[in-house]
Amino acid sequence: ILVSVILFLFLGNIRGALIVTLTIPFALLFASICLNLRHIPANLLSLGALDFGMIVEGAIVMIENIVRMLSHRDPERNETVAQRIGAAAHEVQRPVFYSIAIIIVAYLPIFTLQRVEGRLFRPMAWTVAFALLGALLFALLIAPVLCSLAFKGTIKEWKNPALDLLNRYYRSTLDWCFAHLDFTLAMGLVAVAIMLFLGFGGVVGSEFLPHLDEGAIWVRGTLAPSSGPTAGIDLARRARQILASFPEAKQVVSQVGRPDDGSDASGFYNTEFFVDLWPRARWRSQFRTKDKLIASMDEALNKLPGVDWNFSQPISDNVEEAVSGVKGELAVKLFGTDLKTLEQKADEIQTAMAKIPGVADLGTFQVRGQPNVNLVVDRAAADRFGINVSDVQEAVETAVGGKPVSQILIGEQRYDLVKRQAACRDGEDIAAIRILAPSGERVALGQLCEIKLEDGASTIYREGNSRYIAIKYSVRGRDLGSTVRQAIDEVHQKVQLPEGYHLDWTGEYESQQRANRRLAVIVPVTILLMAFILYSAFNSWKWVSLILAVVGLSPLGGLFSLLLTGTHFSVSSGLGFLALIGVSVEIGVIMVEYINQLRVRGRSVLAAAKEGASLRLRPIMMTMLVATLGLLPAAMSHDIGSDSQRPFAIVIVGGLIVELFISIILLPALYVFWARPDDILPELESTFVEE
Repeated sequence: ILVSVILFLFLGNIRGALIVTLTIPFALLFASICLNLRHIPANLLSLGALDFGMIVEGAIVMIENIVRMLSHRDPERNETVAQRIGAAAHEVQRPVFYSIAIIIVAYLPIFTLQRVEGRLFRPMAWTVAFALLGALLFALLIAPVLCSLAFKGTIKEWKNPALDLLNRYYRSTLDWCFAHLDFTLAMGLVAVAIMLFLGFGGVVGSEFLPHLDEGAIWVRGTLAPSSGPTAGIDLARRARQILASFPEAKQVVSQVGRPDDGSDASGFYNTEFFVDLWPRARWRSQFRTKDKLIASMDEALNKLPGVDWNFSQPISDNVEEAVSGVKGELAVKLFGTDLKTLEQKADEIQTAMAKIPGVADLGTFQVRGQPNVNLVVDRAAADRFGINVSDVQEAVETAVGGKPVSQILIGEQRYDLVKRQAACRDGEDIAAIRILAPSGERVALGQLCEIKLEDGASTIYREGNSRYIAIKYSVRGRDLGSTVRQAIDEVHQKVQLPEGYHLDWTGEYESQQRANRRLAVIVPVTILLMAFILYSAFNSWKWVSLILAVVGLSPLGGLFSLLLTGTHFSVSSGLGFLALIGVSVEIGVIMVEYINQLRVRGRSVLAAAKEGASLRLRPIMMTMLVATLGLLPAAMSHDIGSDSQRPFAIVIVGGLIVELFISIILLPALYVFWARPDDILPELESTFVEE
């Protein structure tokens, strides 16, 4: 209903507005059928990314041109309504087809994404592509037919006085810009500089993917590796009471050690807590974000000594562990051979990272610390008693681990009968074990061995046939990209690694770098494909360069919107920039095509640029307004499930607002600057109508 009202205010014809609105259900139905045929499930992100403005833009251009032609009938031309509608449709079919095709091409990089980001956004790309294809069919085939049924004879447009006033002001603005062309283009260069500063100056933070709010918190507490069940259970009880004392927590469930199925090789030193949260409306006022709630919980839990705490979410925790192999949101893996050297360098890395703003939950996964009883055989003493070293080793094996001496048969089942020393609890008990010497003397193990209690390896982590130690950490209160880059620089400057040792920064940062490398290749290829499509439309590289030069400024509004809302650049917002580029190219195609048609009919460059831009102002503003309102709910939503699509919508909404001013001012000015008498222009449209 809102879309119909907006279209009526601009078109001045209620029947035309309703026909344009019908594009939305037709495109959704067409997309649904295509998705079912390809067995692609449509998720919340797919539906949230459907921008009404992109869907109805082709129909807006088509219906607006039909309404304009029917309301400005030439009495000297004896044509029927159907002929005039056909002529109006023929006039804009080329720009409509090429503009929608370019928007579909803008979504091609999404199909090349891998792993998590590919699974998340590829259904969205299919949904949008099929919806745009349906919108194209509606605009070219169905909309003219519906107009022939709805319109009879000459129609009268309702003149919107506000739009007429805006158009007159716009014309005078164009006159001023053409008269001060150098200043106008200089402001365009300033906008380019601002865009480059925002994009590459580190002003807008970066991350891999927006963290989807799961409505719960997953807390992990890690004790010393030698901790037993009593210490683990006691810690879990005390931590559970602290977490449950927060009114925001609905329930708290804890677990100690490894699961019963043995799928996770953790000891009693590992404690994990599932904290289910009430809806945000019931939270206290000081906790406006989950990060503030986590910071308060972390401060309360840190009163328990000797525990490293880590905060995540239930699903995210499993995904992050599957990606990095480490129980933590992010991790640095130090690969090497010697365990003592690994621990020493890991402590240096942790010290270097501790002072970096934004780094939280910092800790090292200890590989040593397990008390081991080491027995070193004194060969000289064993030789004096005439006892073989193998006899000593066999006695130790029997005392500590047990040695099979026979088997018990129960039907077809076989069980080992194991001999083991009774009440062998510590080193003193082992030292008291006696071995019979050949002389008949009973000699204690303490006389034959040097028994020492030393720290040994509790867990040895391996990857790629190499040992490693992991330093886990999280990022809170700052963007991921700048935090990790600063950490890499600090560690590189302050920690000297021995030869054969190297670092691997894993987790979300690794995934972010992988996605950025792929987009750095596929996005230029996509823009090159757009350029060839534009060349096939205009048969001139000049107009292709003109459109792409203005399109190059389209990210400016998206970067401003990310900065103002405090949203970090991610794969989701990057895909929003791709969609924004597609819409910007569409606007350029429609405006340049119309200006060229006016020049073919004998208008001067200045007159054609002014007239063409003013006549295209109405469909461009309709498209921008409908697109902005269509994605505004997604851009403002903070409910559970909205995190993934919000950056996408924020970029498009903010980008379209700025792109409107760039397109309607800079594009005509740049056209006047580049145009020459020998330009390649399209063939004369005999049906072309001027106002």
